[in-house]
Amino acid sequence: MAEVPDELIKLERSAEQERAKLAGLAGEEYDAQWARWREAAEAAQAAVTAHAEASGENRYELEQAVKKAVRHATEDPAE
Repeated sequence: MAEVPDELIKLERSAEQERAKLAGLAGEEYDAQWARWREAAEAAQAAVTAHAEASGENRYELEQAVKKAVRHATEDPAE
């Protein structure tokens, strides 16, 4: 698989940041944040699909590479 495009990493990171904001919320605040997370996740998924179709890459493998790149970039080895 080719290198993961920065734009896909940026979109996935944005979705993960929106998901993390759900912690501790309830009621209408939770619902509003969930909608923001869903929108960001849908944008990331659509971009992965479009890139896979355009490049001929396996969509599942591309998605996994994007998620792995985002998770590894945010892990602090000191923790």
